[in-house]
Amino acid sequence: MALSNDNQIKEIIVIGAGVVGLTTALKIQEQGTYRVTIVAETFPTDPRSSRYTSHWAGAHHVSHACDDRRQRKLDQDTFYALWKLSEPGGAAEGCFLRHTQTEYRGDDLTDAEWLHYMPDFRYLDPNELRGPAKIGFSFSTVTMNTPAYLNWLLSSFLAKNGTIVRVSLQHISQLLERGTSPYTGVHSYRDVDAIVVCAGIGARSLGGVEDKDVYPIRGQTVLLRAPWIKFGRTMTEADGTYTYTMPRSNGDVLCGGTRVPNDWYPVPRPEVTEDILTRALQLTPELAPPQTRVDRDPTVEDLRSIIIEPGCGLRPGRKGGIRLEVEWFDVPARGKVPVVYNYGHSGSGFLSSWGSANMALDLLEGALTSGAPTNADICAGLPSGNLGN
Repeated sequence: MALSNDNQIKEIIVIGAGVVGLTTALKIQEQGTYRVTIVAETFPTDPRSSRYTSHWAGAHHVSHACDDRRQRKLDQDTFYALWKLSEPGGAAEGCFLRHTQTEYRGDDLTDAEWLHYMPDFRYLDPNELRGPAKIGFSFSTVTMNTPAYLNWLLSSFLAKNGTIVRVSLQHISQLLERGTSPYTGVHSYRDVDAIVVCAGIGARSLGGVEDKDVYPIRGQTVLLRAPWIKFGRTMTEADGTYTYTMPRSNGDVLCGGTRVPNDWYPVPRPEVTEDILTRALQLTPELAPPQTRVDRDPTVEDLRSIIIEPGCGLRPGRKGGIRLEVEWFDVPARGKVPVVYNYGHSGSGFLSSWGSANMALDLLEGALTSGAPTNADICAGLPSGNLGN
């Protein structure tokens, strides 16, 4: 039985509980005029697996937007949100470490103009460069303890009366007709006013979306216990090799990494772990325990005792970049319902999460205010028979 919706409260379902889905759901919920439900197969509290990429992220805020104006805004808006959350006494201070980040570039980059807004930004002097770097720069930023931050996002959402439903969703039409009632067993339901798709790599196979421009970019990392490291470094080489050391507030340091398109392998490869350790130590020899560096240069063997775990995840790459747009779906006996897309963040999920959530909210509110367009060509039809087949 359909319940009447309060005219002031709209029913919104967010698909996906990675950092983008959680942030978007929280942002929509904060407006006070929406009842928000997150539908996902995997949540931050679940055991780690390659199916849930957000757990394996670094994650530091270092934008790679370059000349992409939209990406610049998404990243900059997110940085200001994270900087506020991380301030002393901030709502999520314990999830963050504020530190100095140094970027070394051995590629053809000549300047980092898009990063000039970062606190304490400066270019390195030639005598400060290392390895194959031709240019370098440093600034203040934040690194997130991603498991803690993801759970903070989830707990904040739940504390504001948000609802979560675990569903192995086959098609978005399974939610559009009667909300989550087919999965909760509740006979009464409220009509869904809009769906926001933050499905990450799942957007490739989710019925009703099936975006074949989405593809995996496999990343592999090694987590170390090195509480003496309070700074971050990254080296980008001419051949694209990308090495980083990211300290966390709890004393762990994430070392990486790799970026391999269309590689679906779900567990860490031992030979890649060895390569990461070698590169990370070259970039940041201070990773080795201090006592091993007293009278000799450190070796990879010195890192063995501080390894916590290797990891890997499948970043949700997308040809054309992040998809942020609205599509209208015909729902039996309902008419047209807007579906907002917010996925395809590749490796920038954390660093553009609040910016893309802002844009998704603007798209949502614009759609709900203006109503369905009259041009049927931009509306997608749902099956009128057995939904999800």
